[in-house]
Amino acid sequence: MATFTTETVTTVTRRWVVPAHEPWGATAADISKAWAAAELAYREYYDVPKEQPLRDDALRFRARDEDIVISFDIERQTP
Repeated sequence: MATFTTETVTTVTRRWVVPAHEPWGATAADISKAWAAAELAYREYYDVPKEQPLRDDALRFRARDEDIVISFDIERQTP
């Protein structure tokens, strides 16, 4: 007889969306501001000190049709 447990996990994705409409795309300043805001939110949520570097996979950057999206996921166990 197998022994196992089950879990229900809820994932919340925090996103910072930078408009990157053609023909000009997004500015470095807009990306930098969103990146800084996302990094601060990640550090606050996971209690990562400012002097400690983030893990390489802490933030994700995705290009959508007309946006650049910076994000991270939060997983919570649900009763």
